[in-house]
Parts: sequence; structure tokens; C-alpha cells
Amino acid sequence: MMTLYGIKNCDTVKKALAWLNQQGMEYRFHDFRKDGLDEKMLRTWVKELGWEALLNRRGTTWRGLPETAKEHLDETRAIALMIAHPAIIKRPVLDLGASRHLGFSAEEYNVLFAKQSRG
Repeated sequence: MMTLYGIKNCDTVKKALAWLNQQGMEYRFHDFRKDGLDEKMLRTWVKELGWEALLNRRGTTWRGLPETAKEHLDETRAIALMIAHPAIIKRPVLDLGASRHLGFSAEEYNVLFAKQSRG
């Protein structure tokens, strides 16, 4: 079963959940804040999607961090920041088992699931 990772009150996550529900898809929702974040899983995402793509530099959590935390970022420091502050992870992350997809748009999900049903 697929898992959608995010934060319940995030507007983009709400849109992804609504889309999955409208399509009658079976999924599990994992809230970073409520359910926590596993470092091993995050490292898998970083390997597959890249830490730069996962790091949300536009949100209020990022803007609230001290400048010293944002300086000289590399993969190791970015992972540590994302573990300490899960809200700085771009959302949602859709885990399909064999692959992960970052972000949401109805058009992308339509294409993604059309490929899934053919494959």
C-alpha cells in the first residue's frame, strides 16, 4: 500500500489527500509531526530524490532557523536539519514502494498513476 508523507495542515498535502480520495485510492497517511520521521527512510529519499529537492527553503520553518544552521549546507547537515525540523521537508512525499514522488499536482499524479496501472 502506498504511503503519503507530510503534515496534516499543509495545503499541498490536503490537495494530494483530496485527489487520492477522489480517485478511490488506498493509501496510508504519515504525519511527520505526529508520527515522527525515520532517519533511514529520510536517507533513502535523499539518495533517490536529492537533499536539495527535499529541503523546503520557502517555508516559515526555514526562515525561522538561525543563519548559522543554514550556512555551509551539505547532505549530512541537511539530513540533520530535516530530522530536527521535519517541517522543512518539501511535501508531500508519496511512497509507492518501488519509487518516491515529491510534491503534488493533479496533472503529475494523473500521469504517475496512469504509468502505475500500465506497469
